Amino acid sequence: MGRSGCGKGTQAKLINEYLTKEYPEFSVFSFETGERLRDFIKNDAYTSTLAREIQEEGGLQPAFLPVWVWSTVFIENLTGSGEHLIIDGTPRKEFEACLFDDALHFYKREKPCYIYLNVSEEWSRKRLTERGRNDDSHTSFVDRKMKLFETDVLPTVEFFRHNSYYHFLDINGEQTIDAVHQEIISHL
Repeated sequence: MGRSGCGKGTQAKLINEYLTKEYPEFSVFSFETGERLRDFIKNDAYTSTLAREIQEEGGLQPAFLPVWVWSTVFIENLTGSGEHLIIDGTPRKEFEACLFDDALHFYKREKPCYIYLNVSEEWSRKRLTERGRNDDSHTSFVDRKMKLFETDVLPTVEFFRHNSYYHFLDINGEQTIDAVHQEIISHL
């Protein structure tokens, strides 16, 4: 988890590669909630249309949509065979975090690792404009993302930071990609 543009997807891929190589006896299941929501929004269904309007305004989706995404993924894909689970960018709202926490307890995940890629707002803004996604090209959208991070996402990060069930990693995300990855791996 971290601010928009902090490198969550990049680090998730690198962690996936590391776990696959170092622990071949366990499968790795990885997904990005945002990517699945973006695919969903492309549909013409009523719910997709409403979600697309929120996306176009730079807002956070209502919690039931990401909960639907990750809970469906869990139900359809987890086998209980000790697979590694990598989830990129969710949960973003505190009450969603409570549901997520409940699900991880249900699936008997022992001491899950929560990785927070800690970057400043200035750093995040620079990265968003550099990556060139369409929704990041409007200053008003980026401003809204920054505000929503402070009001919605940061309290969620704190929920995990202060929850003893989780191994919380506060990683300096303003390093090179490799340095961030090495810092994460040193804690895993």
